[in-house]
Amino acid sequence: MMQLFGGIRRPLADCVPDLVATARGAKPATLVVRNAKLVNVCSGEILEGMSVGVQGSRIAYVGRKPEPLIGEETKVIDAQGKYLAPGFLDGHCHIESTQLTVTQFARAVLPQGTTGGFFDAHEMVNVLGLSGLKLMLDEARQTPLAAYLQVASCVPSTDASLETSGASIGPAEVEEAFSWGPDVIALGEVMNFPGVVYGDPKMLGEIQATLRAGRVADGHFTWPASDERLIAYAASGVTGDHECVTKEDVVERVRLGMYAKMRRGSAWHDVEETIKAHTELGLDPRRMMLVTDDRSVESLVDEGHMNFVIRNAIRQGVKPVTAIQMATINTAERFGVARDVGTITPGSYADMVLLDGHLADVNVAMTICAGEVVAENGQMALELAGMHYPAEATRSMNLASVPVPEDFVIEAPIEEGKLRARVIRVQENHVETKAEEALVTVRGGRVQLEPGVGPCKIAVFERHQGSGGRSVALVDGIGFHEPAALAMTVAHDSHNLLVIGNNDELMARAAARVAEAQGGAAFAGAGGDALLPLRIAGLLSDAPFEEVAEQSRRLSAALQSAGCTLNYAFMTLSLLALVVIPELRISDKGLVEITADGIHKVQLFIDADAKASD
Repeated sequence: MMQLFGGIRRPLADCVPDLVATARGAKPATLVVRNAKLVNVCSGEILEGMSVGVQGSRIAYVGRKPEPLIGEETKVIDAQGKYLAPGFLDGHCHIESTQLTVTQFARAVLPQGTTGGFFDAHEMVNVLGLSGLKLMLDEARQTPLAAYLQVASCVPSTDASLETSGASIGPAEVEEAFSWGPDVIALGEVMNFPGVVYGDPKMLGEIQATLRAGRVADGHFTWPASDERLIAYAASGVTGDHECVTKEDVVERVRLGMYAKMRRGSAWHDVEETIKAHTELGLDPRRMMLVTDDRSVESLVDEGHMNFVIRNAIRQGVKPVTAIQMATINTAERFGVARDVGTITPGSYADMVLLDGHLADVNVAMTICAGEVVAENGQMALELAGMHYPAEATRSMNLASVPVPEDFVIEAPIEEGKLRARVIRVQENHVETKAEEALVTVRGGRVQLEPGVGPCKIAVFERHQGSGGRSVALVDGIGFHEPAALAMTVAHDSHNLLVIGNNDELMARAAARVAEAQGGAAFAGAGGDALLPLRIAGLLSDAPFEEVAEQSRRLSAALQSAGCTLNYAFMTLSLLALVVIPELRISDKGLVEITADGIHKVQLFIDADAKASD
């Protein structure tokens, strides 16, 4: 039986006497790693024959003469010439996108070298309000991770007239959350960028509360890089942004003094283009960061976490040490915590990874957090206790009624004929959708779909207040070639019940299974059903990550068997209700179009007054 993690992260000021005594050889270190190739992210060098001495949770010594530090109780690790690098940091991550609790997320990523991150819990907050953030913070503090939480800035993500969320956050709530401790580190991505640019008091008030608390604000700006409204956005105090999809996006942000976060999630493959700002244009990488944003539990198991992202950047032509800097010191400096994390230097937390083989392979052999070995050879070396979630988190489904087939009918303004309708076009490996048009068939005053031909239906049901609000529209690019449906409560950002399909009966069946499970994702098809239960806020499973990965894999297989072969389809489809990303989305209140002029509700039918065709 493995022992429980017992590491305690003590403030540097409390550790000074012990660290100094250890560094001069007067007090034995608790841990020494010797004979390592040190990846020095401060100088950009690889230093051979190095040793690191640890006292408690922090580093006391970095040098070549470790013998005076070693006492009878000192744990000594011979690196045998392996690379020793700072633990990897994820500079923008939503843990909820993995469908795991913080404990299970830690179990999944610690063996892969991630020792900390900056986590925006706006999914949980959109469902449960500040109590959701507090639950995740409390659980994070019980793990080995150097976990820094961000206060969700956009709850709901935009004007309440466009969608129904489970909570509302404003300047007062932001101020309160920052009083919980220094590990509440920043204001989460400010997605309502039009509100910031045009002076919305709520958004500006949240940023002001953040700055007064001495914290930083993260951004989410999706207008083109050439749009000078980015300057107004930066003037508000937002100093980092992960919505970079081109090298020009990176250039414009860096030139304004912002940190450009280059994203490689499961379904968002942006690094390949954004990294060219450094590899092709030669920009200084000090304000460039590698982040995941959203990674599914399947991709955590199959590909990895920050180790995979760093390796991918190296394959795009980034020098290995530079790529590691983009996931360590750059990230720590962006959030103002480089004294604690992101480097292997005296005084810093002892968060380190041993890398086997070639540095470019980023092959993690051992992970050390707060001075303890927490993972070795791909496996956890310690048990993590986990946390019990209260009923308010596990009973969050509040539908007015369970959807029935009739709820998915699209009524038309004509009895028979053809109508032009707006259609949401899904784009594989991109967060953006396209706003398209299609001719749809109307019979008996209702839109008729044929499986395998043209678009599917997409519906959103309000599930927080029991209002009965719902909308039904059309989506293309799903790929279903037979009757099939997918329902899920993972529907960014308000996380209402989202249902996609080409058969009303199957859509109702999938929705009913999700409602019965108190949240999750369900597939219904001719070949059978699949269920991923997520009873915590309709977003997270409390099962071990290995079990959740297998459930997610079965769901993906069911989607693929019905013709939906999108890369990590579940993650891509979960964004179709995110009404702040171009071009066309759906909420419980209808279709929403995002253009350079702002965010607007639009009608499904373009020619709603059309006459029946001959």
